[in-house]
Amino acid sequence: MMNIKLMFVAVSLLSFGSTAAALDLGKLLEDRLNKELNKDKPVQQAPAPAPSPAPTPAPSTAPAPAQSAASAPPPAKQKIDPAQIGFALFGDYSLEEENRIGRQISGNLLGAVPLVRDDKLQHYVNLVGQWVAQNSGRKDVTWRFGVLDTEAINAFASPGGYIFVTKGLYRRLNSEADLAGVLGHEIAHVTQKHHLKVLKQSSLIGALGQVASSKAKESDQMVQNLIGNGAEIMARGLDKSAEFEADRVGVVYAARAGYEPWGLPNVLQDLAGLPAGDNRTSLLYKTHPHPADRLAMLGVAVGSRFDAVRGKDPTDRFYRIP
Repeated sequence: MMNIKLMFVAVSLLSFGSTAAALDLGKLLEDRLNKELNKDKPVQQAPAPAPSPAPTPAPSTAPAPAQSAASAPPPAKQKIDPAQIGFALFGDYSLEEENRIGRQISGNLLGAVPLVRDDKLQHYVNLVGQWVAQNSGRKDVTWRFGVLDTEAINAFASPGGYIFVTKGLYRRLNSEADLAGVLGHEIAHVTQKHHLKVLKQSSLIGALGQVASSKAKESDQMVQNLIGNGAEIMARGLDKSAEFEADRVGVVYAARAGYEPWGLPNVLQDLAGLPAGDNRTSLLYKTHPHPADRLAMLGVAVGSRFDAVRGKDPTDRFYRIP
């Protein structure tokens, strides 16, 4: 069993600030992400006033002046870095790089939102999360789980095993099987490397338009350059196919761990019944398909495969937030 003090030491790598307890996660993330997404957009300059007509010059036999020395030279032709293209097409991130990317994305995007100050809750979620993760097949990841102190309804995953559920979503869960299903979905994003695949696609696009840098992959600058891409992933979400795959794989992980496999479908059904104007789900709907669509796709994929599965649903030991 994971010691809760060790868990907080691990999660402290994400630089969660305790002074921002009153901030709302949805508002915070949307502000931070919009800033990231708009930082490279050109600033439109006000149009210059039209010049007054110049007087007609007197006839002159002097030669025409040479082109001004201040005229900008033609832009240099950009080079393509074959090493970056080769990595994007055929390479993979090392575990160390995955961990560094996950720490930095999580720290930058979620660093101002504190964990719920409830040691029993954090310990309980870590126990359930660690058990589901052990049944995912990825033994090389140091998994970290936490509940964020915000009423927004959402859950997040970052490369390297950083998994977070908001207090708003946790309050809607009714059993440990529900929790296992939600965590299984986020664990699946990490095991299937959904975020890293998007980052590789972004690096390919960047390699086609950036000057070559032979040491970009080996330096921390690589991670710095990915923060903008990481912000964009969190702002716009993964594509629908990745979310649907995480639902399918997450249900399998929860069932492998011995839980009733219908925990995640129960949660999706509950979320689908929320009113469309509920501001707690504004960020959830921006980063995920609608719960009703996810539930329908999951039903088609699973069919009757889990009808004979008799997992546990230990409602009596489910930790409820006071």
